Amino acid sequence: MFLRVLSDIQWRAANPKWRRMTSSRRSTSTTAEPHPVSLPAQAQVVICGGGITGTSVAYHLSKMGWKDIVLLEQGRLAAGTTRFCAGIVSTARPVSIELKMAHYSNKLYQQLEQETGVPTGYTKTGSLSLAQTQDRLISLKRIASSLSVMGIPCEIITPKQAVQLHPLINIHDLVGAMYVPEDALVTSANVSLALATAASRNGVQIHERTSVSHVTVQKGRVTGVETDRGRIQCQYFVNCAGQWAYELGHSGEVPVHIPLHACEHFYLLTHPLAEPLSSSLPTVVDPDGRIYIRNWQGGILSGGFEKNPKPLFTEGRNQLEIQNLQEDWDHFGPLLSALLRRMPGLEALQILQLVNCPESFTPDMRCIMGESPTARGYFVLAGMNSAGISYGGGAGKYLAEWMVNGYPSDNVWPLDLKRFGTLQSSRTFLRHRVMEVMPLMCDLKVPRWDFQTGRQLRTSPLYDRLDAQGARWMEKHGFERVKYFVPPGKDLLDLDHSKTFYKPDWFDIVGAEVKCCKEAVCVIDMSSFTKFEISSTGDEALENLQYLFSNDLDVPVGHVVHTGMLNEKGGYENDCSIARLSKRSFFMISPTDQQVHCWAWLKNRLPDDSNLTLEDVTWKYTALNLIGPRAVDVLSELSYAPMTAEHFPSLFCKEMSVGYANGIRVMSITHTGEPGFVLYIPIEYALHVYNEVMNMGQKYGIRNAGYYALRSLRIEKFFAFWGQDLDAFTTPMECGREFQVKLEKGMDFVGQEALLEQKQNGVYKRFTMFILEDHDTDMDLWPWWGEPIFRNGRYVGKTTSSAYSYTLERHVCLGFVHNFDEKTGEELVVTTDFINQGEYEIDIAGQRFQAKAKLYPFSSLFTQRRRKDEVELSGYQTE
Repeated sequence: MFLRVLSDIQWRAANPKWRRMTSSRRSTSTTAEPHPVSLPAQAQVVICGGGITGTSVAYHLSKMGWKDIVLLEQGRLAAGTTRFCAGIVSTARPVSIELKMAHYSNKLYQQLEQETGVPTGYTKTGSLSLAQTQDRLISLKRIASSLSVMGIPCEIITPKQAVQLHPLINIHDLVGAMYVPEDALVTSANVSLALATAASRNGVQIHERTSVSHVTVQKGRVTGVETDRGRIQCQYFVNCAGQWAYELGHSGEVPVHIPLHACEHFYLLTHPLAEPLSSSLPTVVDPDGRIYIRNWQGGILSGGFEKNPKPLFTEGRNQLEIQNLQEDWDHFGPLLSALLRRMPGLEALQILQLVNCPESFTPDMRCIMGESPTARGYFVLAGMNSAGISYGGGAGKYLAEWMVNGYPSDNVWPLDLKRFGTLQSSRTFLRHRVMEVMPLMCDLKVPRWDFQTGRQLRTSPLYDRLDAQGARWMEKHGFERVKYFVPPGKDLLDLDHSKTFYKPDWFDIVGAEVKCCKEAVCVIDMSSFTKFEISSTGDEALENLQYLFSNDLDVPVGHVVHTGMLNEKGGYENDCSIARLSKRSFFMISPTDQQVHCWAWLKNRLPDDSNLTLEDVTWKYTALNLIGPRAVDVLSELSYAPMTAEHFPSLFCKEMSVGYANGIRVMSITHTGEPGFVLYIPIEYALHVYNEVMNMGQKYGIRNAGYYALRSLRIEKFFAFWGQDLDAFTTPMECGREFQVKLEKGMDFVGQEALLEQKQNGVYKRFTMFILEDHDTDMDLWPWWGEPIFRNGRYVGKTTSSAYSYTLERHVCLGFVHNFDEKTGEELVVTTDFINQGEYEIDIAGQRFQAKAKLYPFSSLFTQRRRKDEVELSGYQTE
């Protein structure tokens, strides 16, 4: 997680060597050159930014065979925040894709000096992450489990073992630590220069002292870049401008929203100790003290993430090259106190300098990469959240793969630019959010924590009504959604602060909501779901959707089809339900966080035809999910229309009146496998319909419910959700949805070839349900997601989601099982027998619990007879 530095002395020592090594191999413009080489008139790729991210992208693109690349830097290479980077390469990351990026970076930097001849200062020191509380130790144990299954050496150790590794540590308040022996230190600017050297040798042109003013876009595609030295025509542009990425994104003809904001970041440098510190001492991270400490030239470098950060640079390009900002010892005081508590032996050490440098943070603490949804060919890699050197190598690799192949080699959705909407680019929002984000870099993040700033941006018309009834809120894609409802008499404050790795205080509350969904009727406001309408004057809508979606949409008017929007590899770009409203119009329901991604995917693939219309109608409709066996009674009385299965079959959509309101789209689908309906209500009728439903439902035991209840219901029914269980690397064949694919109808659709190959050859992973057998819900740590799965003692995959099943009275985990050859590590086909004949365990923070694997839902979950199509939607199709 941690952080940043390089002194001016190190930069100046490195820079002349860079010039000597590369001047004969590239075109460079600096103020020292009396006749700078002119810019090329055109290039395939223009990269803006000569820091660790820009040079990494250039390096990896050139390694993959792209040569016509120009890298532009407004100052000198590596003279921005990369120059101040603390040079700590840490793989201890809670997010899987970030862990993989950091691991790759470590391996890359290890061999970079030998490859280029540029000294990178790579030193394998290891790292110690300290825990002052048991909850912190649990979080470290969860990270350690992820590191171990990736083959990264890692160990949870005692405080006494920690002080043996670093004698200066005060261990009186520690309960344990995590030791990662292969973590390293580097000279950050030199790493960037080494990457640039290799890229230059591979044909990349590098021009310093060249500023990009804006990017030109025509017909939705990048066509060129305007600079202070002329125009370059190009097909691709990569925004690696760091803290200036936001401003650069907004400077073009078509705005590209890149939500990040800079804060001041402080660390101090000291003179060497009387007995200089060994260069092999491990880096120390004390998250409970909010600090990190590394050796630096025989002394130390120590910084941290204060509770009261200072945002800066809200407008204008302040500096071409980052200079040390003003010292603020009062502001740094709490971090200095934490340092002296952790290493009291440093009290007499002479301080050389307090460094204050800018660092960019994003709204969710994850970096930003990917292609713009508004300008094809416009790629972004920025917002490193003070981990640029750890992520730089891996992030550059993934982005280069994305550009060259059309997709990266791993699931990078957690980092995709399209996870954000335009609302997260408000300057006020960003300024306030990063003041929360920076302290969170060290705060303990137990499962299901929520950001507190930038809330109530997008709300349902029912927000105030639900809030008054005890709704507790979480946020998804800027939209407020209910977690659960606190019954009258409960202590709201206690529940708000009851976050834990163990059984949460909301357990019984959610259990009561689940019980009502199964026995009576509940209402869940699901207005946040993404909603599109696709229509045409002729048959264009059907013809195009048939090609873009895997299931057959040529169904009678009024029918609802569950389908995937697949990529060429057969993976899910979206998982959605589509209702055919008329011969030529369709209503599409997708996950909340798909709003930007799905829109861009469709716009880029639908023809530019005036007869075809794609409209985002998310804001037009409030969605109420009526779940439970008495839902049919409530709707029947409100609509004076028969709602039984004979009159209103499963997966059916009909526009009808509910109460006094007309034009309500009612669908017989619940997203949980329970009986019920979803009502899509024009927003002006939302409050009326909600009140009518609640009033009519009183005699049937109606109550409000939230997303925690929905999560429990869908997981025990083996329902996979996109973004959690499904992603761009998961196909219908791998998650038991072959019946939702029109392979047998001879129709062409995106991903068809990949699915036909899987059908013939088998799949290399299988979506599987696990029931924990020896797990004590009250006493043991809970599974949340991301836990390693072991089969016969061997690691075979990770859980993707989990919940407590109030029906089974057991925890249920969902995840993918792989099959690896023990000798070669090669992936093998996963058969039904392979799943059924294994003995399984789920690793929760280092403790393994026995689990029973199933490829279909437990029959005991079905408390009433269901029609065949509902069972198919709920079940896993076995071989």
